[in-house]
Amino acid sequence: MNLLDAIDGEEYIIKDILTDDEELNSFLFSLGCYSGEPITVVTHKKNGCVVSIKDARYNIDNELARAIGI
Repeated sequence: MNLLDAIDGEEYIIKDILTDDEELNSFLFSLGCYSGEPITVVTHKKNGCVVSIKDARYNIDNELARAIGI
């Protein structure tokens, strides 16, 4: 299951980051997005979704949302 499958407003725990791109992994880690961290999808949009991580909100695209396993 990834963030595109998540229900708006529900809190999930990040299980893994499914990408081989080290730059993408570093970027997500800098946002506080790593295994074991809670994440909430605030809303889904056409080109991605808005997520809440550690009291901050980020707009992420569909590619990133697919890479975040919950």
